[in-house]
Amino acid sequence: MKSNSPRGGSKSGPHRITGLRGSAPVFAALGDETRLRLIALLCAGGAMSISQLTAGTQITRQAVTKHLHVLADAGLVRDLKSGRERLWEFELARLQEARHSLALIADQWDQALMRLKQVVESPDP
Repeated sequence: MKSNSPRGGSKSGPHRITGLRGSAPVFAALGDETRLRLIALLCAGGAMSISQLTAGTQITRQAVTKHLHVLADAGLVRDLKSGRERLWEFELARLQEARHSLALIADQWDQALMRLKQVVESPDP
């Protein structure tokens, strides 16, 4: 049986793993509840200032700034200058890349389950 693992020699295996590595910073950045909330706010409200992002919360502006920089380093948000104010906006492209990575993982699981099903359902020799 042919393997799709990197060690199995499949042409698609190592390429797929490399593609997934590029999304690791995105998943790491989204692994925090505060950052997820910031992404949700930016998706719903467009570009926002730090004071808008902290309104009605107990989180400090400094903490939000640190979280925004983590998100920016992952390519999920970017800052824009608007006069004296800095606005932050969501970058859809990086999230779409992460979604694609999850689709690759789901496809690999589907293939593995199909192979398992074939082995389990095959008649004994």
